[in-house]
Amino acid sequence: MAASTHTVTNQAPPLVGYDVFMTDPVLTEAVERHLAPELLAEAREDLSVLGRAAGSAQVREWGERANANPPRLRTHDRYGHRIDEVDFDPAWHRLLGKSVGAGLTDAWSRPDGHVRRAAGFLVVSQAEAGHGCPLSMTHAAVPVLRTEPELAEVWEPAATSHVYERELRPVAEKPGVLLGMAMTEKQGGSDARANTTEAHPLAAGGEYVLTGHKWFCSAPMSDAFLVLAQAPAGLTCFLVPRVLADGSRNAFAIQRLKDKLGNRSNASAEVEFDGTTWARRVGEEGGGLRTIMGMVAATRLDCVLGSAALMRQAAAQAVHHCAYREAFGGPLIEKPLMRNVLADLALESEAATVLGMRLAAAYDAAGSGDERERALLRIAVPAAKYWVTKRCTPMVAEALECLGGNGYVEESGMPRLLRESPLNSVWEGSGNVQALDVVRALRTEPAALDAFLREVGAARGADHRLDRAIRGLLVELADLDGIEARARRITERLALVLQGALLVRWAPPEVADAFCAARLGGDGGAAFGTLPHTLDLRALVERARVEVRGD
Repeated sequence: MAASTHTVTNQAPPLVGYDVFMTDPVLTEAVERHLAPELLAEAREDLSVLGRAAGSAQVREWGERANANPPRLRTHDRYGHRIDEVDFDPAWHRLLGKSVGAGLTDAWSRPDGHVRRAAGFLVVSQAEAGHGCPLSMTHAAVPVLRTEPELAEVWEPAATSHVYERELRPVAEKPGVLLGMAMTEKQGGSDARANTTEAHPLAAGGEYVLTGHKWFCSAPMSDAFLVLAQAPAGLTCFLVPRVLADGSRNAFAIQRLKDKLGNRSNASAEVEFDGTTWARRVGEEGGGLRTIMGMVAATRLDCVLGSAALMRQAAAQAVHHCAYREAFGGPLIEKPLMRNVLADLALESEAATVLGMRLAAAYDAAGSGDERERALLRIAVPAAKYWVTKRCTPMVAEALECLGGNGYVEESGMPRLLRESPLNSVWEGSGNVQALDVVRALRTEPAALDAFLREVGAARGADHRLDRAIRGLLVELADLDGIEARARRITERLALVLQGALLVRWAPPEVADAFCAARLGGDGGAAFGTLPHTLDLRALVERARVEVRGD
């Protein structure tokens, strides 16, 4: 046994053993703001239970194991039968069981269900982000299923169940199912209209067989998938189950799993349909994009929430480390320049969370018939998806740097956050797709812009920098010449103005002041840590700090 040469000191303890929900004032305030009062006590208790689990050593270990032991494809069983199954570490199944059991695929029928689910999604994604993909796909498939009442009657109860069942069996035999999506192909990518997969109708109404491929199939271990294919009348949406009603396997060949930058715990696949793959039409022939866009919009919001979760965890880790680590004569958190960096990280995290939760509340209101909220989602979701997901990577990278060399080491958990951080910007339509979607809404849906202006207008007069930014945005929108080349610029401004308006209305004054100064008033630099020194930076940092039992 080697002799000890020194005593280990000046190391931050691990950030573990805490309630991820209750120690986040931004998230708890958002839940209190958007939930009906009669639902608040139950929701807070449920989210606190989930928060304690997400912050526990056990669940954090599950996340580490699921990423250290990524999924493996098994194309055949021991006898040579084609099975096309994906094997996961047991930790993956435990994570999914915990999250499905918490209702994270069940939002559409519960009162204020989207706010409750969004808060839970933010919580569990901080423990392990990869398992959020099947949760998101299953949740988002519900409005698509509802376009076919017969399908919804069979599949929706299982999709919104709080029971996780991993085995592949007919839906009628399962207490809960997961749903995936397969849209993109090699030759088209985001241009789904370029899809070549063919759907040939069978004699039975609504039934088809598919021939073709999908370059990206999300969550390939799922029980069924929403798929786009070319039917006689054009691009159409289909439901493709893995197991048919008689218990036989559908023809669904998984060719390989993607070797991804991050998101290692989660499987993404390339799949083939051989001409005998059975599918059930969802919606009208030729209306595939219109049918599936309900799912895409919901998953885009989950991209915002997932990025907000990564940002919150990164900021919490950075502040926690700097509260314990001493350098140059005192705790890092007390050093003016480090405090500026931490405050800037906290500000970005808060703006992302407040925006994501506001959009979740809009989903609840739209589901109750509020057309203005529905119109707001049309422009605010792609704008938020564009901006929040793009801010995630530089923000997480800066947080990693706060830990110095320790942050560059896998054991810190920061490299996993960094590898995960670009994901949501790419999935469900990359930056240009989101910006062009915003432009499309501006050109064709005046109710969307009106709803947006009413939303930000609720904060006018409270901060001169916000007022000036709104006026500048209106000038920008008055000139639609060459708007496609300016789509990113306009989308960024829409997102920043919306974040600023929400913070002015709901955040503490020091938070709103900092955001308006640095993000809208031009009194901040391109890098994090360039906030005006006259701001109350200490308050921003303390608001982001996690108090762990035993600190």
